[in-house]
Amino acid sequence: MAMNLRLRDDQTAALRRRAEQDGTSMHSVVLRAVDDYLVRTAQQVIVRRTAQEQAAKWSEQLERLK
Repeated sequence: MAMNLRLRDDQTAALRRRAEQDGTSMHSVVLRAVDDYLVRTAQQVIVRRTAQEQAAKWSEQLERLK
């Protein structure tokens, strides 16, 4: 899928510098950033869901500890 990405001038400059430092393209840096974001947020959802499930499972014991 193709899409347009509109960046501020400072973002474009920073992205260009990072790509040059990494020896890669700006496109590759953006794809890597998207992948990192998707993995990180997926892990956060799993942690949040697990915490809610465990809190519900142990709610009686947690209430006693208050």
